[in-house]
Amino acid sequence: MKYKSTFDGSSLGHKFAMMPRLQYCLALHTEKTMDSNKKARLFQKGLEAFNSAHFYDAHEHWEEVWLETPNPEKMFLQGLIQVAAAFHHYSRSNCLGTKNLLQAGLIKLECFPDQHWGLAIEPLRAAVRRWLVDLEAGKNPEHTKIPKIQVRSP
Repeated sequence: MKYKSTFDGSSLGHKFAMMPRLQYCLALHTEKTMDSNKKARLFQKGLEAFNSAHFYDAHEHWEEVWLETPNPEKMFLQGLIQVAAAFHHYSRSNCLGTKNLLQAGLIKLECFPDQHWGLAIEPLRAAVRRWLVDLEAGKNPEHTKIPKIQVRSP
C-alpha cells in the first residue's frame, strides 16, 4: 500500500496547497539552505540542551542540522539525536524506548573516532554501554548516571 498522506499547506500559499508530504518537505528544504554559522549555533544549542538534560530540545536543534548535512556526518548527528531521544524517553519512564534508541545511537556513534567534531565521543559511548547493560538486566539506571557530552580541543 502506498503512503498517500497530504499536508494542507494552503496557509503557506498556493504553491504548497494539498501537496504530498514528501514533496512539501523537499520543497521547503530546497528553498532554504542553512549557512554554516547557523548550523554551528544550532549544534552548540543542542549540546548545551543535552548537557542540561533538555533532551527533547537537543534532539530538535540537532535535527535541524541533520536535515542539512550530508553523510557520513549525517549519521554522526543521527547517533547523537537517537541518544538524546533515548534519554528523553527515559525521562518519561519508557525504558524500552530508551533501550532501543540507545542501541541505535550507539551503532552509529561506533563508526566515528573517539574524538569527533571537538567532542569526546568515547566517554559518551562508554556511558551508553553501561546504560544498556543495566537496561538489559532489567535494572532501572539511576538518573544521576545520565552522561554529559564533553568538549575536547581538536
